[in-house]
Amino acid sequence: MFFRLLRESFLFAVKSVMVNRLRTFLSLFGISIGIFSIISVFTVLDWMEKSIRDTISSLGDNVIYIHKYPWGFDPNMKWWDIIRRPQVSERDFEQVTRRSTRAEAISLMASQMVKLEYRNNIASRIQLSAVTTNYEKVRSFEIENGRYFSPFEESSGNNVVVLGAELAKKLFENTTPVGKVISVSDYKATVIGVFKKEGKGGLSDPGMDNIAVIPINFGRNFINTRSNFIDMTIAIKGKAGVPIQELSDESRMILRAARKLQPGVEDDFSINRASLIAQGFDAVFAGINIGGWVIGGFSILVGGFGIANIMFVSVRERTNIIGIQKALGAKRSFILRQFLFESILLSITGGLIGLILIFIGTVLINYLYELNMHLTLGNFSLAIFISGLIGVIAGYAPAYAAAKMDPVEAIGYSF
Repeated sequence: MFFRLLRESFLFAVKSVMVNRLRTFLSLFGISIGIFSIISVFTVLDWMEKSIRDTISSLGDNVIYIHKYPWGFDPNMKWWDIIRRPQVSERDFEQVTRRSTRAEAISLMASQMVKLEYRNNIASRIQLSAVTTNYEKVRSFEIENGRYFSPFEESSGNNVVVLGAELAKKLFENTTPVGKVISVSDYKATVIGVFKKEGKGGLSDPGMDNIAVIPINFGRNFINTRSNFIDMTIAIKGKAGVPIQELSDESRMILRAARKLQPGVEDDFSINRASLIAQGFDAVFAGINIGGWVIGGFSILVGGFGIANIMFVSVRERTNIIGIQKALGAKRSFILRQFLFESILLSITGGLIGLILIFIGTVLINYLYELNMHLTLGNFSLAIFISGLIGVIAGYAPAYAAAKMDPVEAIGYSF
């Protein structure tokens, strides 16, 4: 009996929605805009967070990066003191390589902006990384075409280069890059591999898609590794089971000894790790999340008021019908469910329309910009829950008012 009454209440609600199409559309519009606003913010936020965390993860959870500059902001540091620091040097790299007992792999990286050319195609201001052999052990990447250079090619300084996917596409368009000879700062180099495309992320860092990687002994032809203006980094990957803090402490002691820093003197280098960046972004994500709720909340509020207003009008229009139903024995709960289901149905339908708009938007953005943005199941469920909740809240007062009506007065009511 309960389920039959539930079914009849639902059918009454569906019939009312189908009959008053213009009113239904206006009600749906407010909720659709509200759900679109709040879920689109969360969808973009989820994409940003995943992209940033994927980029951070590719740097390695057990890898530290010794650099002149800190990756994070420390209010206790004086910027002019940081600028005066000496650049990370090859001697620092040699000391860490020789004395570290907790490192599995150590790589030196020298970065510089260069111009790459292939026939008439030119790529300007491309990040070129000249690296030592163990770079592939400390930085996570995949080779899609060709191969990575060997230890012999690195030590011999062979003129070889591995290109990012976007860079290879820019230089070679529809031709195969592997085996072709390009110009790197006026030096000829053979393309031996292309990195697998990582996709655009939430960081300004180009990742592996728009960089070129060469052996450091080849890079010395046009990169002055002794200059204090060249971006030099030592990447150190810890052995299995070695805590990242222990690896950091050991590297710090080795560098302080190598640079002959006296006790009490501050470090003139920074030891960075991916977890520090992740912690810094946690507060950013929390702030954007709150902003998303605020922006979407106002839109949802407007949509909720719209549904409540339409439901009050619906109750007034159907007052005579309500009186007849109650005179024939319909209980208050039946009348209450009838209007409550109508409100929930309107709200959820509006939410689904908003979700469809977001889905179409993500498909279009992914097609145009290849951002790999998706409407997640969590956001879909959240949208349905919010829509249903708004339907209950907005529709309860009109439904309760209808359920309390006196059947005699309702039958004789003139709208």
